[in-house]
Amino acid sequence: MRHDYISINFTDKIMHRYFLAILLSCCCAIEASAQTPEALQAKVNALAAANEERVIEWRRDIHANPELGNREFRTAALVADHLRSLEMEVRTEIAHTGVVGILRGGSPGPVVALRADMDALPVTELADVPFASKVRTEYNGSMVGVMHACGHDNHVAIAMGAAHVLASMREDLPGTVMFIFQPAEEGAPAGEEGGAELMLKEGVFDDPTPEAIFGLHVWPARVGEVGYRSGPFMASANGLEIKVTGRQTHGAIPWGGVDPIVVASQIVLGLQTVVSRQLDATASPSIITIGSINGGVRGNIIPDEVMMTGTVRTFLPEVFTEIEERIHHTAMHIAEAAGAKAEVKILHGVPVTANDPDLTERMLPTLRRVAGPDNVVEMRRRTGAEDFSYFANAVPGLYVFLGVTPEDRDPETAPPNHSPYFYADEKALLLGVRLMSTLALEYLAGN
Repeated sequence: MRHDYISINFTDKIMHRYFLAILLSCCCAIEASAQTPEALQAKVNALAAANEERVIEWRRDIHANPELGNREFRTAALVADHLRSLEMEVRTEIAHTGVVGILRGGSPGPVVALRADMDALPVTELADVPFASKVRTEYNGSMVGVMHACGHDNHVAIAMGAAHVLASMREDLPGTVMFIFQPAEEGAPAGEEGGAELMLKEGVFDDPTPEAIFGLHVWPARVGEVGYRSGPFMASANGLEIKVTGRQTHGAIPWGGVDPIVVASQIVLGLQTVVSRQLDATASPSIITIGSINGGVRGNIIPDEVMMTGTVRTFLPEVFTEIEERIHHTAMHIAEAAGAKAEVKILHGVPVTANDPDLTERMLPTLRRVAGPDNVVEMRRRTGAEDFSYFANAVPGLYVFLGVTPEDRDPETAPPNHSPYFYADEKALLLGVRLMSTLALEYLAGN
């Protein structure tokens, strides 16, 4: 009897372990099934949809209360409070008003960053919306209206929505997500540093260091359309100053002096031949624009000097180097020929924004899956500039455009970014949240 009892007990233990193993195997299978890309995408979509009204509220609140670069105090506080409510590690006052949230997932893995810019522009809003900005403030010594004319209010609200989605899926994340809310993308006030460059100087990528970074920008395309481009996408933007010094004389006797206004006019025309006649037109697009000419105080006095300012846009460093040399040569020799003097300063600014080709190819299926294959378009290069380029020069980056023109309007005639009439259809916000959330999630999961 004793031997029989022991035999039966031993067999029971084996059977118990066998059934336990089967049960654990089933549980693992169920868990694995729950983590399929389709299941995770469904979870992202559901969480984003459930939070859509709140994202719209954030966007309207930020739009009605815009703040200029390095002065985004209210916006930064709103963002930081939200990230803390999601139990993230939150860092503030980076590059003056920047905010970073660190979301550590349920299992170890890579680090990926999502970036949103927070600043508005010195533009008086004329768009007819109930939450239009009435804010006025001082900017470089003048009182100006303030408006989110470039759509950064949408970017912040979308990133806040993505933070909510991914924090709700914390246990599903095999890695870490950094949420970077950047000040002063449009440029810091005179005499100050700011933007992405300053955030990097202050160590935003030091701990943790992301493997990749994603960003988006709203723009006047059909609502729901997503635009991308591999490689150089947006131009570098470098400032240009040319001071022409002549010799003052009476306007009635121009031969008694050297007229810097005539010389400045000749320099403007000469600079146009740099791009149209001196560079290889097949190599890469480039632009030289003179945006202001200031000189003189009276119509009957030829002044001593004229100051010109402008911008230089290029897509390749070697093209910019050649343009820089030719601007100096053209301005100084035209001035010299007239007996005047030209001093040229190139103010090095924002570098080219280039999407990492490997990252773009890797994430393109994600863009198409989230937005729909017919809604994802390859764009031409844009001569606008973006300081996302600093982040994308530090780690591989992917920057995309999100269409926000209402369906009943023609994107070709819709007010562009920086217009006082710029308007973004809020239907695009939900797609933006889904897009940013899924890019981060699928990058961490290896697509």
